[in-house]
Amino acid sequence: MMVQESSKPLVSGLARPRKPMQWWTDHIVVHATGIVVGVGFFLLPILYIVLVSFRSESGFLAHPFAFPSQLHFANYVAAWKGASIGKYFLNSVIYAVFSPALGVLLAVFLAFPVARGYVKGARILYQVFVYSMFLPGGLIPLFVESQFLHLYDNMIGYIILNAGAGLAFFFFVGDIKSIPKELDEAAALDGCGYTRYVFQMLIPLMKPALAVMFLLGFIGSWNNLIGPIVFLPNSALWPVTRGLFAFFGEFSTNWPLLCAALMIILAPLAALFLVLQKYLVAGVTGGSLKL
Repeated sequence: MMVQESSKPLVSGLARPRKPMQWWTDHIVVHATGIVVGVGFFLLPILYIVLVSFRSESGFLAHPFAFPSQLHFANYVAAWKGASIGKYFLNSVIYAVFSPALGVLLAVFLAFPVARGYVKGARILYQVFVYSMFLPGGLIPLFVESQFLHLYDNMIGYIILNAGAGLAFFFFVGDIKSIPKELDEAAALDGCGYTRYVFQMLIPLMKPALAVMFLLGFIGSWNNLIGPIVFLPNSALWPVTRGLFAFFGEFSTNWPLLCAALMIILAPLAALFLVLQKYLVAGVTGGSLKL
């Protein structure tokens, strides 16, 4: 008896392989959807704040989610003058520039001998700094220390208290290890001193990493709210984050003026990011090496 061959596949449950064009289309749709959702989570709140900042108080209270029928640019002028944002803005610029600058400078001088192994127990020091980043911030000991060292309620003391070097130290150790050690030996043979070598040769080679750490420190200092509340009781020394409390009343809050003040505060961060964005990728990849 002849057995008739079947044209059906032996394993009928297996799915047919998809065409390459269909595979690319599915992946593009998935990635595009993820990008749109991710961007929406970040941009929609900012867009809502921008729209509210151009609305009148009565119009916002009547229809909180409506588009502004008329742009009220006077909200920005009122926010700048009404709550002394100009004075607080200057204080924030001073804190956000000098605190990360001091922290970055200290981190360079700490990271260089550890990365090169010029001090005994360099690996142990490195591990101590790494483990310390996982510990919570000791706000109460820092408060007691600030009073003991006369750093409490003054601008210079607040800058010193905010000049942390933990993350920058960890980042700079990896970046310095990517710089050839022969430069150190050549500089020593030419009679170049330690400080001169750091400022004239090492720091110019670390520009991307320095820019990344300065930007992160600037953002952290600019957005800091707990620090001014604890260490700056004098209102003349408040940054803009502490000055925003002026827009909150006991029974009501002027939300359009508050949103206008938030946009004024956001502007320096956006401008600094645009200036330093070319260093971000190079800085992150340069500091990725481990000790």
